[in-house]
Amino acid sequence: MPEAERMRNRRAIEALRAGVPNRDAVLALGSTQPEIENNFRDQLLTLKQSLVDGSLPQGMLVKGSFGAGKSHLLEFLSQIALKENFVCSKVVISKETPFYDPAKLYRAAAEAAVVPGRMGDALTEIASKLDHESQVYADFYQWVNRSADLNQMFGATLFIYERMPMTYEGGEVRNRIIRFWSGEKIGKSEIKKWLKGCREGVTYNITKVTIKELALQRFKFAARLMAAAGYAGWVLFIDELELISRYSLLQRARSYAELARWMGGLEGWQFSGLTAVGSITDEFAQEVLELGPKNDREKVPGRLRAKGSPDDLLMASQAERGMCIIEREAVPLKTPDDALLKEVYAKVKSIYGQAYEMEPPDVKGVEHMQTTQMRHYVKGWITEWDLKRKYPDYQPRIETEELKQDYSEDQNLQISSEGDTEE
Repeated sequence: MPEAERMRNRRAIEALRAGVPNRDAVLALGSTQPEIENNFRDQLLTLKQSLVDGSLPQGMLVKGSFGAGKSHLLEFLSQIALKENFVCSKVVISKETPFYDPAKLYRAAAEAAVVPGRMGDALTEIASKLDHESQVYADFYQWVNRSADLNQMFGATLFIYERMPMTYEGGEVRNRIIRFWSGEKIGKSEIKKWLKGCREGVTYNITKVTIKELALQRFKFAARLMAAAGYAGWVLFIDELELISRYSLLQRARSYAELARWMGGLEGWQFSGLTAVGSITDEFAQEVLELGPKNDREKVPGRLRAKGSPDDLLMASQAERGMCIIEREAVPLKTPDDALLKEVYAKVKSIYGQAYEMEPPDVKGVEHMQTTQMRHYVKGWITEWDLKRKYPDYQPRIETEELKQDYSEDQNLQISSEGDTEE
């Protein structure tokens, strides 16, 4: 067996052993969720069409328990999208990337973006593919400069990027503009200076905009920029949304509203050329929205409506929409049955054998129970093969323990949002 293939299989086994799926593991195992895969392919077709007719694509939320394969599924779907010429970004919700903060979410998505067939910084690669003489670019240029949804900073920076000479200084300006498109701040004085250098000083009226609003505009702009560069659209994969439960009440409210936005549930806020797939635990609705001390289904809108301001009333309505999506529209992952387990077992056994150049013996693994998740089965098989490989006469006995998701508030995650100040 070629060394490169053996190393790919070894990387796949190491990822499966750790429970953190990588590209090698996902491509080797494939999907165990054919219905969700078919729904996603339809979602991609709708996304392509949205760039043609201005229709508004809907997102998809999947749910499953810890270890059910949510992260594996998102990675698998991203490989499908990349093959279909979509730019893909996978964002894991964390302290550094709070879901309620569009500015930080955008920067994380831009940094994580993967461009089909390209390496390096995504927006740099995308901008390098722009053909300023093409009709598709001309249409994009007109959209940027005429759209009422975009601050004129975008039109101005696109104008500067196109006309900046290919010199060392011009390259520095172009890089600065790409960093702005990627989420960095930029000064109004900088833009005016560059416009003056391009002999354009009066067309663009750059006004103040909140950081939150600017981030949402960046999402719209970047998705259209990708289409102008010849890509089919932008797909955002958002993992571990259950971390929402650990925010403060107001931050949870904002997060539910953002979820409604990304799933296409807020009128006027869908993004042509951009769609999202999110994952959340299947017990979130019961543990956080319905039962326990949080009872967000009642407390979140109740607290906001008690304040009485128009903004709070709007937020209450948007948060309710996001919670309804979690309760009613999240697509459950298929529970592994005997046929599926046999299929996955055969694949993992083959990968393990090729990785270690051996014929793995049949193993029992963990006990088959209704609550046993796919991750437990896979890690059980690999653990037993590891022990058999090193100690052939040893008879292992593997026990598992269920991990409970912590839904309590965590002050370390409750950092301030960037969306309340102006840039």
